Amino acid sequence: MQIRAVSLDLDDTLWPIAPIVRRAEQRLHDWLQQHCPPVAAAYPIDGMRALRERIAEQNPQLAHDYTAQRKLSLTEALQPHGYGDLMEAAFDAFYAARNEVELYADSLPALQRLAARLPLISLSNGNADLGRIGLRHLFADCISAREFGMAKPAPEIFHEACRRLGLAPQQVLHVGDDPLLDVHGARSAGLPTAWLNRDGAAWAQAQRADVEFRDLTELADWLELRLAA
Repeated sequence: MQIRAVSLDLDDTLWPIAPIVRRAEQRLHDWLQQHCPPVAAAYPIDGMRALRERIAEQNPQLAHDYTAQRKLSLTEALQPHGYGDLMEAAFDAFYAARNEVELYADSLPALQRLAARLPLISLSNGNADLGRIGLRHLFADCISAREFGMAKPAPEIFHEACRRLGLAPQQVLHVGDDPLLDVHGARSAGLPTAWLNRDGAAWAQAQRADVEFRDLTELADWLELRLAA
């Protein structure tokens, strides 16, 4: 591998996503209780989650766009109670909390080391905003499935990352936690792959990633040794 750039997944790679979503759901519910109590009563947290899941199932064309799914869900919840004009404000309450992330302890130091050596590009199916989070300055570019119109593991989104970097796929190492979305998707697009296996899980796919790391510190160590050779 002649690595000249690194593509990075975000959710569950740089930070754990489950506690973020739980906090954002709670923040949204608190906002609804304050500004439109009938909606909060009709849709407690579990109910709002079920509504969003139903909206996602009914709108497969939006599988790549979590923001659109969430806004449609809020519109359906708010309008029957006469609060349709508050949809954007309700979404803003959710989205602000969605971008209050708690990085894994290794993430920021490793990102700083990596960015000092190679261009980084984020490649995410989620809707995190690296500018709000405070990490945008470490990345040459950012690609979300929502923006691109297609989600991982589609090879096209990986090829878009390579195009923006001005590099061939074999020169861009993709790093992520998901064996299907990240490893299989990147491999199908011709990129070398690194599986970030923080939990020590067993590999269950047919083909392994090119390299495997327990955290981003190991990745940074490995890349620095390769680049120094």
